[in-house]
Amino acid sequence: MNPIEFSTPDASHAHALETLNALYEYDDFMLSIDTLLDVGCGDGKDLEWWATRTTRDTENPEPLDIKCTGIDLAPGLKLDNEYDNIDFLSRNFEQPFEDEYDPYDIIWSHNSFQYAINPLQALKTFNWMLSPGGMLAIIIPQTTNIVYNRQAFSQLDCTYYNHTLVSLIHMLAVNGFDCKNGFFKKEPDDAWISLVVYKSDVEPMDPAITRWYDLVDLKLLPDSADVSIHKFGHLRQQDLVLPWLDKSNTDFSRH
Repeated sequence: MNPIEFSTPDASHAHALETLNALYEYDDFMLSIDTLLDVGCGDGKDLEWWATRTTRDTENPEPLDIKCTGIDLAPGLKLDNEYDNIDFLSRNFEQPFEDEYDPYDIIWSHNSFQYAINPLQALKTFNWMLSPGGMLAIIIPQTTNIVYNRQAFSQLDCTYYNHTLVSLIHMLAVNGFDCKNGFFKKEPDDAWISLVVYKSDVEPMDPAITRWYDLVDLKLLPDSADVSIHKFGHLRQQDLVLPWLDKSNTDFSRH
């Protein structure tokens, strides 16, 4: 079994819970969510988690009643009929909605963004679908790794890009996402990249002409990225020091 594939939907959801439970610790954040879109929702276990959240009051928890929408290429979703606050759309998550809709407060993507055929366009679509200041959370496998001191490259069916933390920060910032105030995690012995960023006031830019220095000037990059770019003219992962949701920092010079 490939280490970046899950054997069951339960295994996939257990992996997602590492980030979901970290987000759940932020009470004000959870209370602020009205709508959520799960792109590539699969069997809907993550979607069900969001739809069934309550306040963390141990004596009298109240349902948060987040209106949740799942997108997947599957023809249907059983949960769509089990919960009043879950809707399902059978469609490609890279394409924007043609009809009018209310923007989403959260876009959640666990183990799905790697299937985007045009990841830059997909992120532009996500930006368009988010409400002002809305949050995008992506958890994605990095398929170029070092295993037992040897290069290990892999490519799954229907995936065509080897995303890295640096390439994701680059694409996110070009599409107007605030990475300066975002959260990132990539452990050296873990194939997964986790990130949480926010929609900024900056509109998505033309990736063909946008330079790293433009992104620095627009304050869309982490502070450590700014330093790296000013010194080398581009971003190096080993120069990054990035926070995660648990308030820890990862110094990538030690990876």
